[in-house]
Amino acid sequence: MPEVDIFLIGVPKAGTTWLAHTLDQHHSIALSDPKEPNIIASHRGTFMRTNEEPNWNKFDTLFSEKGLRLDASVHAFACPLSPKRIKQKLPQAKFILCLREPVSRSFSHWNMIQNTKESVENGVDWSSFEKAWADNRLRDDSMYGKSMSRWLKEFNLNHFLIIDSAVLKTNPISILKKIEDFLGLESIEYNVNQNRHSNSAASRRPMTSFGKATRGLFTIIPNFVKKPIVEKLQKRDFNIYNLPLLSRKGLNHTLGSKHYNICGKELIEDLELFEKLTGFDTRNWSEKINNHMNND
Repeated sequence: MPEVDIFLIGVPKAGTTWLAHTLDQHHSIALSDPKEPNIIASHRGTFMRTNEEPNWNKFDTLFSEKGLRLDASVHAFACPLSPKRIKQKLPQAKFILCLREPVSRSFSHWNMIQNTKESVENGVDWSSFEKAWADNRLRDDSMYGKSMSRWLKEFNLNHFLIIDSAVLKTNPISILKKIEDFLGLESIEYNVNQNRHSNSAASRRPMTSFGKATRGLFTIIPNFVKKPIVEKLQKRDFNIYNLPLLSRKGLNHTLGSKHYNICGKELIEDLELFEKLTGFDTRNWSEKINNHMNND
């Protein structure tokens, strides 16, 4: 059985892509390829749900380097099946839980989907934030207390390091040192250029027809041929699909009080549960949500 030691669980649009690739700089950490294997969880991306059992043998092939193996499938946090599956196979696993103020997180996630058109491709109407919020596939990733209550039935709280993505953005070195201490690793110097691997909602450019055709052509190229090219591009943080011919500038909706009023009350109640379960201070998030709701 593969011994995956670390899971970066949650949540989408909270700086997890940047964090995963930055941690991969550490010689004692091996990030999976791809970053989000989506093998253990039933939540495989924003829209796909499946009850099939994890393919642990395939999972083992995703780590080519030695060290503590890191799976950054962020949708696993909201998945109801992941805690028990991991506990049965990897009872000593540790979890890095990177969170963001939940209304802005949900809005950013929705904005990204507007650009990628995944909702349209999956036959889902997310044309407005209100319609998207009514869909559990957006809501569940922001219900931190509800998700955490399931994880704590399988793992003690000391298996988790909880991070505020705002602190990760303003003081990344302090967060990286906390992670090293949490994992028992020696301290190293990191390249903390936050423009690399940012995966912001605004950077997710909608693909043109030519871009989709190029992607389709690329999928039929044998992996042994394209892998060296892909690895070189990834090291340079270069996405060919962001080229003007292959994609166009995406939408960037503005978050406002009306969005906080759609989901704010429900999320404040959930944050109270999360703080009660973990002791993690969520007052700044709740106060921000309340202020926006009162200003509408």
